[in-house]
Amino acid sequence: MNDVVNTGVALASRAPSGFRRLRVSGRRRESASIVSFELVPADGEALPSFVAGQFVTLRLPLPSGERLLRTYSLSGDPADAARWRISVKREPAPPGRDDVPAGRGSSYLHDAVQVGDELDVAGPAGAFVCGDDTTRPVVLMSGGVGLTPLVSMLHRLRAMDEARDRRVYFIHACENGAVHAFASEVEAVAGACPNVHTHVCYRQPSGEDRLAPRFDSEGLISRETLQRLLPLDDYEVYLCGPPAFMQANWRLLRGLGVARERIHYEFFGPATVLEAEAETAQETLSDAAEPLENERQIDANATIVKFHPNAPAVAWDTRCESLLELAEQHGYAVPFSCRIGICNTCVTPLAEGGVEYTTAPLDPPPEGSVLLCCARPSGNVTLALSETPA
Repeated sequence: MNDVVNTGVALASRAPSGFRRLRVSGRRRESASIVSFELVPADGEALPSFVAGQFVTLRLPLPSGERLLRTYSLSGDPADAARWRISVKREPAPPGRDDVPAGRGSSYLHDAVQVGDELDVAGPAGAFVCGDDTTRPVVLMSGGVGLTPLVSMLHRLRAMDEARDRRVYFIHACENGAVHAFASEVEAVAGACPNVHTHVCYRQPSGEDRLAPRFDSEGLISRETLQRLLPLDDYEVYLCGPPAFMQANWRLLRGLGVARERIHYEFFGPATVLEAEAETAQETLSDAAEPLENERQIDANATIVKFHPNAPAVAWDTRCESLLELAEQHGYAVPFSCRIGICNTCVTPLAEGGVEYTTAPLDPPPEGSVLLCCARPSGNVTLALSETPA
């Protein structure tokens, strides 16, 4: 594990353990789909400092009475100690999917939260952080709303490099100018810093975009674009965006010779799917069709984990940090975000057995369920995962 990631893990472990009330002091529309909210302490006490790339957790009181936990990256300048900024994309229902609703957290924030309202906020936390300990040139590469933590990193790098000669490349891809957030803010930083270079790629630019012009390339970010934009060098890359963007550009960067340990990413899914060379989950589970034989091969003294009542039993691997890690090893695509018991994204029904938490959950899950990201089995355990191995 490199120093940048080590720094992030240490910061995450020191994250505040509870919620506090913050007041919305400002609200700004950044694009057709993204709104920013500035947050200040309701009690007048100082905000804790954060590292560019970290996130906070909001506990949202829905009209139904449910408390919904959602995590959002801090998009503001870490040097601004008076306020935090989060920037939230409204997540619509998928086209043609009547069974999948629009994003409840983003809809609530966009529709209901105004200046003067108060929110329960915990954090900051997260290991996807911009390290202070490297002199390598930096590439900040984002797709869609994935630019939010990278805008914060850009501000941090500007402050760090006022007396240095380090190059920074801010590469952003989105659909078109209507959904392009923070364009003016990024341009202002680049205009004031000769070492900051920007490149914007629109997948489907509008006629208005072409007249401006508001973009540098069209379609998808390509190998040729990166070869033309980036001089041959040893870069530190920060990558954030939707799954398809992440997969394509991880492989593109690796194909250009960027070392794995130089690519830092925020990705809400098993990291192995980014690896073009990774073994498929089917290979990992090639003997899953014979659960009884597998069970006979497990040591009699081993702790048994079943990811579903009808799934084959596996032995608990004491080298794993959590049940989430074990599930990923066996090909389960479990949704998660924080990996430290903050966001409740990985909450899973517990059919049988018990667990112990390595990190106390920020908001304990409902009775009969477990947070996989920070839980280890205290004995034989049967879960009820909804996802099946890929």
